[in-house]
Amino acid sequence: MAKKIPHRLYLTEEQMPKQWYNLRADMNVKPDPLLNPTTLKPVKVEELYPVFCEALANQELDNTTRYVDIPEEILEFYKMYRPSPLIRAYNLEKTLKTPAKIYYKFEGNNTSGSHKLNTAIAQAYYAKKQGLTGLTTETGAGQWGTALAEACAFYNLDLTVFMVKVSYEQKPFRKTVMQTFDAEVIPSPSMTTKVGEAILKNDPNTGGSLGCAISEAIEKAVSTPGRRYVLGSVLNQVILHQSIIGLESKTAMEMLDEYPDIVIGCAGGGSNIGGLIAPFMQDKLTGKASPRIVAVEPASCPSLTRGRYAYDFCDTGRVTPLAKMYTLGSSFMPSANHAGGLR
Repeated sequence: MAKKIPHRLYLTEEQMPKQWYNLRADMNVKPDPLLNPTTLKPVKVEELYPVFCEALANQELDNTTRYVDIPEEILEFYKMYRPSPLIRAYNLEKTLKTPAKIYYKFEGNNTSGSHKLNTAIAQAYYAKKQGLTGLTTETGAGQWGTALAEACAFYNLDLTVFMVKVSYEQKPFRKTVMQTFDAEVIPSPSMTTKVGEAILKNDPNTGGSLGCAISEAIEKAVSTPGRRYVLGSVLNQVILHQSIIGLESKTAMEMLDEYPDIVIGCAGGGSNIGGLIAPFMQDKLTGKASPRIVAVEPASCPSLTRGRYAYDFCDTGRVTPLAKMYTLGSSFMPSANHAGGLR
């Protein structure tokens, strides 16, 4: 008799991963290094310290440590909403009339409403441990800002969020949630920073972009004592923290005697799909299995399918280190209905 697979499978607290997985350790060809924007030479870790928390900067450039222990404080926080369920999409299978078994990992079962809290609490933890008093960041649709606001409130850290202006105006609920957690929320671009002032001078009616908001957040961080900048996607450190999604997913599937033929994730900055595919990519890189990996991105911002693979700045103001990426250009301005995210 075939084994009945439940609609939802929850791991126990004891089964929750105790380590994050660093995919770069298993890559024979390592990612191209970040470049110092002034010298155009590979950035040294100490050059990142004025912008990022020291522990996070170290994680960012670590290409060799395969597993990183999750601090006990973070594990205890995770237990408030993790492990998250792996769900069998029976009704979707029926609607599609497909013989395929479709599973999805549900990351919306926490106060912030998304996977972003997995890295927000980690980054806030390292900031507090370093003795910092606050953080700055950007947010598009507001999910990252909401997650970080919750994490900063938990650790009693000040937070300034530069929210893409079109989202600030269209999504007042997200702004209110962040403010409920005592975050300062500023529509971006703004007149509170030099880079924001310059962008507004060039286009007073701009709806903003994440690139603009990143520039403002970094400027605020480096000009305010006791502050550092944190980011909710793109970075190696973020994908490291998000690997818990894929690690839990793989453990759950093993309990069902299942292994995916295809792993699919939505792709923007990469934190969601990067976290989900991490352990399956490990199998692929080490020759244990060969699942097909599919990244799905919005046609309006098609960086992977239409972008140029080259070094570029990660922000509009061109103050970040240069990263090798598929890019539509650091000055690319999406239409207003996409600038603030798709949510």
